[in-house]
Amino acid sequence: MTLRIAVLLSGSGTTLENLVKERAQGRLDVEFTAVISSKTGAYGLERARNHGLPAHALPRSMYPDERAFNDAIHGVLAQDPPELVVLAGFLSRIELRGYNGRAMNTHPALIPAFCGKGFYGERVHRAVLDYGAKVTGATIHYCDEQYDTGPIILQRAIDVHEDDTPATLGARVAEVERELYPRAIQLHAEGRLQIEGHRVRILPKGPGAA
Repeated sequence: MTLRIAVLLSGSGTTLENLVKERAQGRLDVEFTAVISSKTGAYGLERARNHGLPAHALPRSMYPDERAFNDAIHGVLAQDPPELVVLAGFLSRIELRGYNGRAMNTHPALIPAFCGKGFYGERVHRAVLDYGAKVTGATIHYCDEQYDTGPIILQRAIDVHEDDTPATLGARVAEVERELYPRAIQLHAEGRLQIEGHRVRILPKGPGAA
């Protein structure tokens, strides 16, 4: 069954582009109900329009507080309700309001390390290097009401190289994210993710599944 998803972003939309590509290649069984950006000039909106996807700009600066901003987001979601909300570089906190266990995010580090409010993009990779960590990686997790604290779905570690910069490290982590995120979404689409407390179990495929 095709999973209906809404994508929330704030930047260039590379994650969105990857999901569109995965769908086109038959590895991701999704339908996009909306693409919502917290910034008017986000290139992710242009990517959405180029693919014929419904694109909505809801600039955070236009709303007096977080509650009003979240009301606007949920207003758009209600127009064509998704089954899963996919955060793709969305830099504002979202109130789930009915999407507990149905909202997913990617983080460019191994949660619970180098995560939380203020840890995004290059800031994460610079913090990894400044700390002298020998490994980092990517995490896909379900969202809760806080930053990067929801149940973890998938993780993969990579080595930190001696000559890494935030840019080179970030590029390798992004490769991992491009593999893990579509896989996690597809597992959700297949009904194979089971949340038990703060753990996520990946269930085997049912009999006769491809």
